[in-house]
Amino acid sequence: MIHRSIHEDARNVARQIATTLEYQRSCCERKKVEMLFAHLKSILRLDRLRLRGLTGATDEFTLAGIAQNLRRMAKLTSQGPPFNRIGAPA
Repeated sequence: MIHRSIHEDARNVARQIATTLEYQRSCCERKKVEMLFAHLKSILRLDRLRLRGLTGATDEFTLAGIAQNLRRMAKLTSQGPPFNRIGAPA
């Protein structure tokens, strides 16, 4: 006799949710956020907080966010204006 897990109903619900369009969108959005945190941890070395207290953590994350935004801005401005892209203003 094959015994069914007591959690099988919950697994079936999770499988049904995984097939929805909202779940697909959520996964896409989550990937973007997770990549930003991975970048903070690996490139900007924010693997641990070095300042103490809530204000120290807030300051560290603020500085890391500023650095990340400046890198993104530098990357976007170095590409130049989008001349030959579809939908670009003339």
